[in-house]
Amino acid sequence: MKRVIVACGSGVATSQMVASKVSRLLRDKKVNAVVDAVDIKSIDTHIKQCDVYIAITAPTKEYPVPILNGIAFLTGIGMEKELDKLINYLK
Repeated sequence: MKRVIVACGSGVATSQMVASKVSRLLRDKKVNAVVDAVDIKSIDTHIKQCDVYIAITAPTKEYPVPILNGIAFLTGIGMEKELDKLINYLK
């Protein structure tokens, strides 16, 4: 199964909220994927086992997976565009 990680500074509030929302949006679109919230300090460990990274804060380095704008899922501004990208990456 495909895996998406959402990372913020602590891996608790913001990333959990975005992960929950993304999970629901994917379920509504009938896309099977696991969506996990993680803290930014452990990103290097989690990035190895994911297909897409949704970043709440601007990444400070390159990663071997697509990176999406997590703020779009948080605010709703540009969310449909990011959701479309996510679904395409997960296909």
